[in-house]
Amino acid sequence: MIAFIETISEWAIPFLIGFIPLYGWIKGVKVYEVFVEGAEEGFRMAVRMIPFLVGILVALNIFESSGALDAVIHFLSKPLNYLGVPAPVVPLLLVRPLSGGAALGITTGLLHHYGPDSFVGRLASTVQGSTDTTFYVITLYFGSVAIKKIRYALIVALIGDAAGFIAAVFISHQLFH
Repeated sequence: MIAFIETISEWAIPFLIGFIPLYGWIKGVKVYEVFVEGAEEGFRMAVRMIPFLVGILVALNIFESSGALDAVIHFLSKPLNYLGVPAPVVPLLLVRPLSGGAALGITTGLLHHYGPDSFVGRLASTVQGSTDTTFYVITLYFGSVAIKKIRYALIVALIGDAAGFIAAVFISHQLFH
C-alpha cells in the first residue's frame, strides 16, 4: 500500500502537467495562447502588488526596529507561558501574521537553537504550518485589486489565525509533550 501511495505521489504532478493541456487541446482550447494570457495577467498583478509589498515590509521593519515588537513580546511572554506557550515561541506567534519570511527566519533560529525534535521546535513547526501571514495577504492582495473595506475579512482571518495558534499549542502538547 505504501509503495502504491509513493508511486501516485511521484506521478501526480507530472500527470497533471501533461493531462491539463491535453484535455484543453481536446476541448478545442488554444492552450498556448491561454497560457500566455494567464502569464501576462500574472505579471501585471505582480507589478500592481509591488507598492503594497514594499509598504508592508517597511512597516514591519519600523515596528521591529523601534523596539515595539520586543516590548509586546516581553508583555505577552508570562501570560502565554502560563497557557503552555514557551517564551521562545512568542516572537513567532506575533510575527507570523505579519511576514512569512520573518516567521520562517524565527522558526529556523528556534530549530537551530532548540533542535527539530524539541518541544519548542515541534511547536514552532506546527505554528508555521497552521497559520497564515494574515496582514501580508490582506495588504498585498486586497490592495492590489483596490478593495478598501476589509474589516470583516481581517476579523475572520485573525480569528482563523487565533484558532490555528490555539490548535497548534493544544495538538503539540497532546502529541509532543
